[in-house]
Amino acid sequence: QVQLVESGGGLVQPGGSLKLSCAASQSIFRISTGGWYRQAPGKERELVVSITPGGTTNYADSVKGRFAISRNNAKNMVYLQMNSLRPEDTAVYYCNAAVQLAGGNTYWGQGTQVAVSS
Repeated sequence: QVQLVESGGGLVQPGGSLKLSCAASQSIFRISTGGWYRQAPGKERELVVSITPGGTTNYADSVKGRFAISRNNAKNMVYLQMNSLRPEDTAVYYCNAAVQLAGGNTYWGQGTQVAVSS
């Protein structure tokens, strides 16, 4: 069973930056579309950004130009650099890995809280 563990969340002032990390227990990101999702209180979970095994990224319009996803396959890590944070970015952020093989599973981390407030 693959485990994903997020870290790096916290409280930051508007305009600040945070970097989230997602560590996988197995070498999975090289064969998976890795992604970051978030869920704010009272709202549905939404895609923030994803990256395919080939490196194609897909960003939500609300974070384009502010957030950046990166991946280190050798370390089994995916990162999310978040700049120019806004109060509306406040949410629990979840790491995701969807294996791009026939019958591949989808895995989720436990989430890390990001709060943007002055």
